[in-house]
Amino acid sequence: MSQKMLVTFNAGSSTVKIGLFALDQGKVRRIGKGMIDFRQTPLRFQLSEGPDRFDVELEAQPGEELDAVLGEAFERLSWHYDLDDVAAIGHRVVHGGDLFDGPVAIDDESLTQIGKLVELAPLHQPQALRLIDAIARLRPGIRQTASFDTAFHGTNADVVRRFALPRALHDEGIKRYGFHGLSYKFIAGELARRDAGAAAGKVVAAHLGSGASLCGMENGVSRDTSMGFSTLDGIPMATRCGALDAGVLLHLLAAGGRKLGEVEDILYNKSGLLGISGISADSRVLLESDRPEAREAIEVFTFRIAGEMARLAATLGGLDAIVFTAGVGEHQPAVRADVCERLQWLGVAVDPEANKANAPVISSAGSRVSVFVIPTDEEQVIADEALSVIRE
Repeated sequence: MSQKMLVTFNAGSSTVKIGLFALDQGKVRRIGKGMIDFRQTPLRFQLSEGPDRFDVELEAQPGEELDAVLGEAFERLSWHYDLDDVAAIGHRVVHGGDLFDGPVAIDDESLTQIGKLVELAPLHQPQALRLIDAIARLRPGIRQTASFDTAFHGTNADVVRRFALPRALHDEGIKRYGFHGLSYKFIAGELARRDAGAAAGKVVAAHLGSGASLCGMENGVSRDTSMGFSTLDGIPMATRCGALDAGVLLHLLAAGGRKLGEVEDILYNKSGLLGISGISADSRVLLESDRPEAREAIEVFTFRIAGEMARLAATLGGLDAIVFTAGVGEHQPAVRADVCERLQWLGVAVDPEANKANAPVISSAGSRVSVFVIPTDEEQVIADEALSVIRE
């Protein structure tokens, strides 16, 4: 008898990560993972199964509808797995607004509500919807679920979520939502498994990848986060600007004479590390460069991260632990060292050798604040939540 499976889709603005999980004694256990990068020509489908790696070229072309791409990807997956045993497919959906405070089964009603939030996440939400629609056409018998990046931050107080704008705008939904919630939910659980005492305290987690944000947690519950209304807010990212004086936008649109689409492209795709350095959006490239623009980009990045950590510590009323996660957070000792050096006044001290080795704990023995490096796993959270939905 073959084993039941659960598949997850983690849609970014230009990539889709696929998680493959076995249902094993009432839990989900990862057995493989894949990725489709829509920036590549031709498209490639990368799949790893334990120590085995597969990298195949797809004939399908990306388009408004993803039926051909997913159909070919499913065909490739069927060489290794029995897709008739897929119990459910879980999706990461970036924006749940105030409509969703946890995972849901995808049906006509929830799909309509998710569609209403496209304007709040124009880069990510449409991609998730295209995936959901394509799977419904290709595999109509498979149940689908949605997990929301914003849901984890629903515990933020109104004083945290509110902008100093007219109340009517807040009531219309112009407020701080926060993102990367699936990552922070995983980190909260994993930290509790590793160090229950630290997890029960005041923790700032830094999800530092191409998209980057921070979250202040108390006893594993989100109290504040750096991203706000959109995924542009907070700290600088690979190509996104981070927090920006609203007057800059008014100037670019009015006195600067730029069109809305041009400004949007600048803020999302031409700013951040790429914009400051003029060299690359990749922190690895910048750290290896001896050009002053590269050094300045990294310095602005770490300066803003440290400043945001201090702000979140003010929300929490203290700081017991820091967690670095995601691609940059997990693999860039120089970034972690720069951030922590700026927080020495808070009692943060890092062991250089542990940091260089990307050790699970990098704080020194005398540090008043514990500092962890924990790999995140958003797909695991999506799979766990999908299982909880189909059980209900």
